[in-house]
Amino acid sequence: MTDLWNITETSFEPKRLRHFETALTQGNGYLGTRATFDEYYPGEQRTTFVHGVFDDVPVVFTHLVNFPDWTALDITLAGERFSLAEGTPLDYHRELNLRNGLLTRSLRWESPHGLITKLEFSRFTSLADQHLMCQRVFITPENYSGKIQVVSRLDAGTDTMRYQQWRWLDQGVENGLIWLKLRTLATNIEAAMAQKVLFKGGIEAEIATPDIVKMPSISATCQADVGQTLWFEKFTSLYTSRDCDNPKSEALTGLAHLENDPWDAAFTANAQAWEKEWDRCDVVIEGDDEAQLALRFSIYHLLIAAPRHDERVNIGAKTLSGYGYHGHSFWDTEIFMLPLFTFTRPEIARNLLSYRYHNLPGAHEKAWEGGFQGAQFPWESAGDGREVTPTWVPNHADRKSLIRIWTGDLEIHISSDIAFAIIQYWRLSQDDTFMAERGAEVILDSAKFWASRLEWDPQTEQYHLSDVIGPDEYHEHVDDNAYTNYLVRWHMHTAVAVAEWLKTYNAQAASDLFTRLSIDEQTFANWATMADQIFCPQENGGGLIEQFAGYFERTDVLASDFDPRSESVQSILGIEGANAVQVLKQPDVLMLMYLLPELFTPETIQANYDYYTPRTDLTFGSSLGPSIQAILATRVGNQEDAYENFMRAARADIEDVRGNARDGIHGASAGGLWQAAVFGFGGLHIEDDRWYIQPHLPAHLKRLQFKFMWRGEEQVVDIRAEEE
Repeated sequence: MTDLWNITETSFEPKRLRHFETALTQGNGYLGTRATFDEYYPGEQRTTFVHGVFDDVPVVFTHLVNFPDWTALDITLAGERFSLAEGTPLDYHRELNLRNGLLTRSLRWESPHGLITKLEFSRFTSLADQHLMCQRVFITPENYSGKIQVVSRLDAGTDTMRYQQWRWLDQGVENGLIWLKLRTLATNIEAAMAQKVLFKGGIEAEIATPDIVKMPSISATCQADVGQTLWFEKFTSLYTSRDCDNPKSEALTGLAHLENDPWDAAFTANAQAWEKEWDRCDVVIEGDDEAQLALRFSIYHLLIAAPRHDERVNIGAKTLSGYGYHGHSFWDTEIFMLPLFTFTRPEIARNLLSYRYHNLPGAHEKAWEGGFQGAQFPWESAGDGREVTPTWVPNHADRKSLIRIWTGDLEIHISSDIAFAIIQYWRLSQDDTFMAERGAEVILDSAKFWASRLEWDPQTEQYHLSDVIGPDEYHEHVDDNAYTNYLVRWHMHTAVAVAEWLKTYNAQAASDLFTRLSIDEQTFANWATMADQIFCPQENGGGLIEQFAGYFERTDVLASDFDPRSESVQSILGIEGANAVQVLKQPDVLMLMYLLPELFTPETIQANYDYYTPRTDLTFGSSLGPSIQAILATRVGNQEDAYENFMRAARADIEDVRGNARDGIHGASAGGLWQAAVFGFGGLHIEDDRWYIQPHLPAHLKRLQFKFMWRGEEQVVDIRAEEE
């Protein structure tokens, strides 16, 4: 039987090094650490990112900062340094337990000189104490006796994309603990790390703390006999000035308070915290072990990236698991990742939405720079909510040239995506306090932006939105993108309704907000009229909604026309070539019909599904596409397509089917997979005052069970296939 809670690596394959570093990433909502080996290996990408700790990097504006590695161990066995780059690994096995976040690795290593040693590594980042990381190694010489040395260190020389982002401040040793103090170069965020080491096994060890500048270390050296097991435990504490006034003091205090048997106590607390998470968030699938494991894998990676104690950070497109997208946040969070938390962990959803509220100043700045009013949320957001989309990036095909990136200028639908996520959270949670104090301001302020961005055409007597990019990023500089225009119309009508609600809920709060935003009753009347006059493409004779003005005039080719292939259509045709054809990066119109299904008849959804599906680059286009495609497939009764696209999303990172998992987890795909299971196969629908299900289980599934929160009460949905 397949283990449905463990991701395993049963043999060491150097070519898959970066993939497994990503796939086995550990985290706790505060930090994320890639699964590099404890010992050094050539070509590795040793990375620990902490939410909210950004610093400047050329070209990309800002990047999550790579922290000193807390996992590093130098192990010398009878004079030979342990490394999988040398010698021979025997009986290799590495495993990530999704249930409790424990990463283990066991092997027997034959050194170049024939010495065989059994090594067993374990480590976890505590979900019970977000500042605590724990690590352990058991070492057993099998055919020799000799000196064993283990060295742990905190290295201030780490870099980010080959750029130094840390200024070393100080280091030292206090009460047997080593500590390191740093500050980011541009953003001036101070960080401190401390380590405590315990050496066990009944063997007397020589402990030293060599004072190496920028690299405080602890070493333990002893004599071990054949078959004698010794073990080395390490506990690391990490704080930043975003958490407290004195990170060094907190880091040292955190370790000083560890119990007498710290590993067992810390792991028990961690496991209990994970048990509570899974009790609320797990989705049970029976009849398809691969789907079950992949779905838990996806949920795990969202849970380890979810900020539980910080409402000023967001989840980047690659979570905290890799360098991809520099730690920047997109619409991926609100539309793809957030629903998992909105439905199962509303406390986390509130934090993530509060990030947008706190960063309204950055949205104001972006709107003002474009000559508009209100709040225009940036396409890429980082520490302070300003636009951080790179304007130019190197051309990988020609390193001497640059490529202009237009998404930061033209992909403007994100402001309505955020409003949509706020309304969804409010409907599920009935968190009126959040809506009155934060959500309403975000929705109204960004509606004010739309009112200034819409373009009036006196000839047609309609408002338009020209020169934009919709979710389908193969097509740039388009006019009247259906997804954008429909969402803006929905947004402005919703803003008027929210204003009416706020006046009833808290008249004084409404008055204060309207004054602050310089809006009044006439403003709302104008918004309602403008919304009704926004051009939203209607069905043509065949029931189709044109993705944008002139889309049907583009060269009509299908995604399959380019098969067989191993790259995207845009890679094959180039940016301009892909822009000239009808092939899509992701299902743009179908995404609209998924978010606002009440606007379209089943017949219209079917017609557009049939037309746009073969024109969507589902295999090599956007990783965001397959999960939404799967949901729409269930709604048109195409269970075969639904399952195919569900598994296409499921395998994105666990199998690295796109060949880019090394850059980090596809967070949107992970969130979309949960939605495909719950809203697609489970058929969960939410209306104003009720919820209901219309299940669409693939024929081979025997059971689907999930939980969600409905207005403060947990609901359990358990769908079982009818027995023949």
